Amino acid sequence: MYVYLALEIFAILVPLIYSYDRKLQFYVKIKSVVVSLVVVGSFYILGDILFTKYGIWGFNPRYHSSIVLFKLPLEEWLFFIVIPYASLFLHDTLVYLFPMAQLSNWQTKVISAIVVVILGAVVFLNTDKAYTAIYGSVTIFAIFLASIGSSQLLNRFYLTFMVILVPFFLVNSVLTGSFIPEEVVWYNNSENLGVRIFTVPVEDISYAFSLILFNLLLINKLEGRFSKSAVYC
Repeated sequence: MYVYLALEIFAILVPLIYSYDRKLQFYVKIKSVVVSLVVVGSFYILGDILFTKYGIWGFNPRYHSSIVLFKLPLEEWLFFIVIPYASLFLHDTLVYLFPMAQLSNWQTKVISAIVVVILGAVVFLNTDKAYTAIYGSVTIFAIFLASIGSSQLLNRFYLTFMVILVPFFLVNSVLTGSFIPEEVVWYNNSENLGVRIFTVPVEDISYAFSLILFNLLLINKLEGRFSKSAVYC
């Protein structure tokens, strides 16, 4: 059963259809989005390969295709295109629909400080747990990069991410064993906190947060570069 692939098709279908909506116009930044997905995804795929190699997580062949590269099924490679694309589309849609919905600068700074302190403490106390320590640190780094930028990206992203988490948990809950007999993706609990929301490891939140935020940061940079290039053409 190709459960993993079916979930990805379900996740990407609506964003693909409405990417060319005349009002949303997500397609105008497609060049930046594609470049960002490839660049950011490459780093996360490398981490995925290493985590799979060392048994931090793995995949149930019952639920994915027979195409496997570096021990990652085809669907896992597609994950870093499908999920970020759908999330970026949802972020842009929410910004378009609710243009005034954003935190103030001081609210954003307070939330960032709280998140960094909590993640820093968790990482410090769990350096022996690879998933917890590595992606907790990666998320702290992502927040740092976003905080030193001139844009107010985090002011909006903290809000849109709360909405993005809803479809994210729907997909990940199935991947981690909800509603089906076995897990699509299994986790070595000795390498994480062992805390789950439904069946989803709590670390998946920071994983998703950093993955999407890095893409948004790079897209913003690329949009600026491409716009300047267009002016001088």
